[in-house]
Amino acid sequence: MAVLGQGLVLMLAGMGIVYVFLSILIVVTLFSMKGIAKFDGILPQEAPKKAPRKTEAPEDENVALAIAVALA
Repeated sequence: MAVLGQGLVLMLAGMGIVYVFLSILIVVTLFSMKGIAKFDGILPQEAPKKAPRKTEAPEDENVALAIAVALA
């Protein structure tokens, strides 16, 4: 029965350490986000470039040709 109690204590201690570590990690992340936001204006970000549109004319011509051949 003593081994079961020691296992329970060890499990609770391990879970507590993990919980405290994750809580500290969340707090540090929140503070770093606020700190980085202050310096965001130093390097302006470029707008994402749009991909060029593909012309669909050749595909439409192929479809029209296939329909014409099927009807003939």
